[in-house]
Amino acid sequence: MGAARETWSGRRGFVLAAVGSAVGLGSIWKFPYEVGANGGSAFVLFYLAGLALVVVPLLMAEFALGRRGGRDAIGSITAVAAASGASQRWSWLGGLGVLAGALILSFYSVIGGWTLAYAFDTALAGLAGASAAAAQARFDALLSDPLRMSGYHGLFMAITLAIVARGIGGGIEAACKVLMPILVVLLGALALYAASGGGFMATVACLFRLDLQNLDARVALEALGLGFFSIGVGIALMVTYAAYADASIDLRRAAIATVVADTAISFLAGFAVFPLVFANGLDPAEGPGLVFVTLPLAFARMPLGTLAAVAFFLLLFMAALASAISLLELVAAMLIGQRGWPRPMAAALPALLCFAGGLVTVLSFNHWAQWHPLGFLPGLGEATPFDLIDRLTSELLLPVGGLAVGILGGWVLPPALFEHELGLSPRGARWLRRLLRWTVPAAILAAAFSPLLL
Repeated sequence: MGAARETWSGRRGFVLAAVGSAVGLGSIWKFPYEVGANGGSAFVLFYLAGLALVVVPLLMAEFALGRRGGRDAIGSITAVAAASGASQRWSWLGGLGVLAGALILSFYSVIGGWTLAYAFDTALAGLAGASAAAAQARFDALLSDPLRMSGYHGLFMAITLAIVARGIGGGIEAACKVLMPILVVLLGALALYAASGGGFMATVACLFRLDLQNLDARVALEALGLGFFSIGVGIALMVTYAAYADASIDLRRAAIATVVADTAISFLAGFAVFPLVFANGLDPAEGPGLVFVTLPLAFARMPLGTLAAVAFFLLLFMAALASAISLLELVAAMLIGQRGWPRPMAAALPALLCFAGGLVTVLSFNHWAQWHPLGFLPGLGEATPFDLIDRLTSELLLPVGGLAVGILGGWVLPPALFEHELGLSPRGARWLRRLLRWTVPAAILAAAFSPLLL
């Protein structure tokens, strides 16, 4: 119970921590290349609709569960379900979230290490050069060196652990109050820098000009999936954070502020990335290589490019760190609440285990790159161990968790819970339950089964 007795200092601290958890690499890294790969403005339209109809209801449900339960993910969900007359077996949902969070953190820390590697390398040695081959060679050199990747992975995890071990007020909230304002300032400065090199109007057209040719089911489901996963609902992470929110914090406004801030940062990231891409005649649909290969190439062709590149990779590091501390806190809070462990131990053990698990991801890019453990199964013939962990979390654990939260909130929890915890009117609570009962499950199932449907 010890974790639940810690609290945020107020609404600002809670919202900054929730936004930090939501932003992560998905908002700054994945949003631009997903928009570029899926036709621009049509994708954005579906993305915003998914946020309003799926993500916000789920986030509100998790916030209500967390504050009413006042415990870790497992404890909160178990207590609220039992108080609502449902089975305590709903505790499996909290356990699923903890498992998903630990698995995600194991590979997320490796990618966070990449951002540190690029920030240090660029600051010390400059950019690789203005040729695509040189930019690709630098990225390949990092991926082919397991010791170097492991070192940066360990450094990233150690920083994450140092913050979580200090607790809510002195650790997580204090870090987010520093990280998030700096992140926004850096992103804004990079957006102005990118616009100065041309490509601004092409970016506006990409993000906001409606292209009816791209209004199809595939784009809708891709956008829904990105919105769902970028906020981090479905793994009880926001249940854990809301357990530290006292009655003075308006959870409804906090939920809306979290989604709006995350969306605004995603768009700002688009204005920091796309002008560079368009001005240099590069491909906006490059995929993950957009960040570590394509953008360094663009920076190398511009004045003050090295300085801008260092700032960009520091920005990515801070975004990754803010999300990583929430993932580690999800697991640490469970050990504190369920096992009564002191916070330093509760943070250190999962950090060590996630570091060890992350070595699977490290090796998947070099020594194990040609190992396909489930190659005998259809659709998994080329999947590395990292691919399997990524797909397990994104294609199974998160959709199942989100679906379960929708069912719990829409069919089990009483409307009075949402009225009291979220400050909703009786009519508003009924609408929220309808969205959780029907819209959320339908959308998640459609996105999950989209490879079979399209």
